[in-house]
Amino acid sequence: MNVLLVYPEFPDTFWSFKHALRFIRKKAAYPPLGLLTVASMLPRDWSKRLVDLNVRELTADDLAWADCAFVSAMAVQRESVRRVIARCQQAAVRVVAGGPLFTAEPDEFPEVDHLVLGEAELTLLPFLEDLCHGRAKHLYATSGYADMRASPPPTWELLDLGNYATMCVQYSRGCPYDCEFCNVTALLGHRPRTKSADQIIGELQSLHGLGWDGNVFFVDDNLIGNKKDLKTELLPALIEWRRRRRGITFNTEASINLADDPELMRQMVEAGFDMVFVGIETTNEAGLAECNKKTNLNRDLVADVKRMHRAGLQVQGGFIVGFDSDTPSTLQRLTDFIQSAGIVTAMVGLLQALPGTRLHKRLLEAGRVLERHSGDNVDGTTNIVPVAGGELVRDGYRAGLRRLYSPQVYYQRIRAFLRDYRKPRVAARWGWAPALSKLWAFVLSVCRLGIVGKERIEYWKLLVWTVFRRPRAFGLAVTLSIYGYHFRRSCEARLT
Repeated sequence: MNVLLVYPEFPDTFWSFKHALRFIRKKAAYPPLGLLTVASMLPRDWSKRLVDLNVRELTADDLAWADCAFVSAMAVQRESVRRVIARCQQAAVRVVAGGPLFTAEPDEFPEVDHLVLGEAELTLLPFLEDLCHGRAKHLYATSGYADMRASPPPTWELLDLGNYATMCVQYSRGCPYDCEFCNVTALLGHRPRTKSADQIIGELQSLHGLGWDGNVFFVDDNLIGNKKDLKTELLPALIEWRRRRRGITFNTEASINLADDPELMRQMVEAGFDMVFVGIETTNEAGLAECNKKTNLNRDLVADVKRMHRAGLQVQGGFIVGFDSDTPSTLQRLTDFIQSAGIVTAMVGLLQALPGTRLHKRLLEAGRVLERHSGDNVDGTTNIVPVAGGELVRDGYRAGLRRLYSPQVYYQRIRAFLRDYRKPRVAARWGWAPALSKLWAFVLSVCRLGIVGKERIEYWKLLVWTVFRRPRAFGLAVTLSIYGYHFRRSCEARLT
């Protein structure tokens, strides 16, 4: 059987890094890890072809070759999903769909031939058996959770690695916390389940063997959900493996209580982690209590962020506006916090009610859910009827976001971060190809940001400041300048 593994297109979003990718001549930020894992579960004698629409088009030849198409997507890819399904139907190609979007909204896609929902380790194999015997059903679902140690390694060979800025691996699924707005626990449960250290090292070794020598994103929703296994198994194994592979660095997601464990932060940095996304959400204690974000309550959040920066971990922050307890001054206080803490990459989104969450259930019963959510964290929309006037919330949010990513404010934030950040002594070593890519990105940044860009004065002020005050962080300063260009372009395109 000929199988197309189709990954729909991402729109221009905060996390797409679309405008930044051009500086390093890459086509996509991340590969479709889920589909690559599914590929490893398919029969070995089946022919497989990956079509990542963020990298290349789905052609008529692809559809003529295929017997069926496996499609996986997130909510933000919904529009592209519709187009993919329509083209497959026109070509009489059977569609098999799974992943977060279809698991959360199965009733929205009656035209799909087969819905294989939840974790593929549990639902894909029964579907394949039925398919081979000519009795495949429309829906396959489960309320259980998979054993991560039985999950196969991704089929990296389907990728052209050169198209991507970052590779991905997954160590754990599930989160021990219960934030009201988050759908992670609805999809993956509260008990963190982990792969073995040997599995992760094997996946990394396979990537390295194919020539990958760059950044790897651990896509776990909370890497430190199971601290014991992380500290005693995975991190020691990563430290040992990376001694001879210094070019590879890691980033991930974690809860704010990482700042309470200096030894864990030290281990992570030694293992090669240099960046972590943290869901801070809001500085409003009433808002944190409202959404059950207990881990963030009664903390000095600025001090927490600065401790991580001083440990060598750059904090990327996730923030939410639109809680019932928010006031007209909430966004200004949030902006002040982001500046003081030096969180350069600050994703500030309007609260949305995601299907499967307790927030969605509560607001639906109250008649406050308007329509389907967009899946885009920073598009200036919400599917919730706010306590305050809707236009007032949206207008204030848009004005605040434009200010947050205006050149003067953004570059001030970079300097605030670099003052605290302590670049790890376990530095990366690059071969000639990555070094050449970085040189090209710098030259292009000089032309686009330093000469023709409206941020050119702030750009040169930052570079001069960095040369004299933080010379070891010069490359990072250039990278963050390029990120800022993307964030501004992306916000301007969607908030006008």
